[in-house]
Amino acid sequence: MKKLFSSTYSKNYFDGYAIGSNPLLSLEGKKSKAFVTGFKSGRLDYENMNGLICYGIPQRIITEKILEDFLIAGMFGFDIDAEGYTVFQINIISQWYQSGVEKYEPEQNLILEALLNANNIEMSLAHQ
Repeated sequence: MKKLFSSTYSKNYFDGYAIGSNPLLSLEGKKSKAFVTGFKSGRLDYENMNGLICYGIPQRIITEKILEDFLIAGMFGFDIDAEGYTVFQINIISQWYQSGVEKYEPEQNLILEALLNANNIEMSLAHQ
């Protein structure tokens, strides 16, 4: 029996995932099962955050990292810039931001501000 999670399988899976995560690329030609599985997983993750590709590619692409930034913005009570996102994306962003707001503690904001000031770091707020 073949090892499903060998280093070759993993590499092919992640190569496929990377291509599936990019809405400008498609699955072409015959690829390994690991590659196809990774591609489908990457495409599913992309479409869950940005909407179906058949509806067009949005001006701004959301990634897990960007959603985490919105979560943190909510945790610290920062304003966010939603300019350039589709309605579908704004719904996803709102869920992450709201999750951060629910974890918001005013004391954290004061501690963060003191830390940034101590290190001479200036924060610019998003303008609407």
